[in-house]
Amino acid sequence: MSRRVQDYQSVVAYTVQKREGESLMKTPRDAVSFWLKEYAGEGVSVAHLLCDRHARTPDKVALFYESALGESAKFTFAELRELSSKLAGFLQALGVQKGDRVAVMLPKTPELVIAALAVWRLGAVYLPLFTAFGPDAISYRLQDSKARLVITDANNRNKLADIGADGIGSIDVITVAGPRGTGIEKGDYSFWHELENGKSLANPVSVCGDDLMILLYTSGTTGNPKGVEIPVKALASFEAYMRFGLDLREDDMYWNLADPGWAYGLYYNLMGPLLMGKATLFYNAPFSPLGTYKILEKYRVTNLAAAPTAYRAIIAAGDDLARRARLSLRVASSAGEPLNPKVIAWTKEMWGVPVYDHYGQTELGMVVNNHHLPELEEEIRPGSMGKAMPGFRVVVVDGEGRELGPNQEGELAVDVAQSPLFWFRRYWNDEGRTGERFTANGRYYLTGDAAKVDEDGYFFFTGRSDDIILSAGYRIGPFEVESALMQHEAVAEAAVVGKPDELRGEIVKAYVVLKQGFSASDALAEELSDFVKKRLSAHEYPREIEFVAQLPKTPSGKIQRFLLRK
Repeated sequence: MSRRVQDYQSVVAYTVQKREGESLMKTPRDAVSFWLKEYAGEGVSVAHLLCDRHARTPDKVALFYESALGESAKFTFAELRELSSKLAGFLQALGVQKGDRVAVMLPKTPELVIAALAVWRLGAVYLPLFTAFGPDAISYRLQDSKARLVITDANNRNKLADIGADGIGSIDVITVAGPRGTGIEKGDYSFWHELENGKSLANPVSVCGDDLMILLYTSGTTGNPKGVEIPVKALASFEAYMRFGLDLREDDMYWNLADPGWAYGLYYNLMGPLLMGKATLFYNAPFSPLGTYKILEKYRVTNLAAAPTAYRAIIAAGDDLARRARLSLRVASSAGEPLNPKVIAWTKEMWGVPVYDHYGQTELGMVVNNHHLPELEEEIRPGSMGKAMPGFRVVVVDGEGRELGPNQEGELAVDVAQSPLFWFRRYWNDEGRTGERFTANGRYYLTGDAAKVDEDGYFFFTGRSDDIILSAGYRIGPFEVESALMQHEAVAEAAVVGKPDELRGEIVKAYVVLKQGFSASDALAEELSDFVKKRLSAHEYPREIEFVAQLPKTPSGKIQRFLLRK
């Protein structure tokens, strides 16, 4: 058993690689201070930190790419520096300046990496749009953020057809063309044409640690999605997780299955490895257990991260497939929803490594982990998501914001005053919901998750304290789904909750009250599901619909979703 570490102030020696290759022995507290000094100061460039400084080694690989058709490619940091500098020059010619929001709606392709780096070269703000989003979800984010332009591809371009009708006004579109130039609409700019003919940006625009780097929208329970402001200094937290939580090493082949359109994929699939000068791996194909094994074998993946849904699907594919696989795994990690102990036992038996459960949020990054770093590694306790990551003090509080003792259930919270890596400051243009995230005195950030902690500092997730639905690693707010349903001519009222599901953790279930003149039927339920799927997102639509005469409500008229969950 690894030696126990009580907290991040313990004197624990481990190696932090300096950028020039020199190794320094540091304690976790020293390492946190080191990263904050590097990323939270003045005169920095995100593109330099993620790319340019590593391009000094000409053949250093930054990205391995594999498509569903088996096409493969690799890009060095030097190549990404050149390509993103050219795109940044073109964006600047279009008028993009420091602080402007630039939306990117691309799948896991090299163009996504190039686009992100180009945005950051200009000191602009990267606005990710998940490719499964429908027109309504896209329009809200573009309008609320006042995005300057959108970078997309031929497969997603049609979703932008009506963006002007929603009051967004004129917005430039840069499109990655399909085969033989297909998919580019009149007035669009061609991604590769403009990049290849553009003038490179000479020098990246300088920013500081408090400047906005990303605007990422997350689900809301009682309103529209919330825009999380992510400053440059959050990079310190990202690197801490890559090292403490994932123990990413120089000789690792790292693969994170999460989509960069969401926090875990953006922070730790795109940014985290590049920040450390490590290659990331993009597999642009629908998930399948067979495809996953193929990539694990081909690239000899040693460090794997995925959502519990992916592990459950792999288990469901059978033991024979696992036995035939020739794996090189050293460590495996899970994040996005609570991890069932069955998954840990299965992977340990079949793969030879247990999956370690980790916890975080869009507003925090990862903060509680079963750490892989040997000096922080401890025994796995069934059902526990681990201990607080160095740089964060995590506690459980009651309804009055008072810290609770061991084994008392309350709300998981972060002690802001004693968490140097805490970076969340506010939601975009939403002071009201920002205030709901903190106790009255501002001392604690409230996660909205119910939990308890034992005498040894292990945290246990016990449930949501709001109505967020955790499905297949995605956090889904009922409000957007309900709003989409209400746009259908047959729907008078709708309420959406999460229903337990063995594969996905939860599925979206809708309770629908019909207008007069409409009758409940399987055909109508299917029509409503498809209606939401097309308008909102391919991951948020209700997989089950129940027609009811009325919805349970409070005397003031608020829907009581907790009664529907029962």
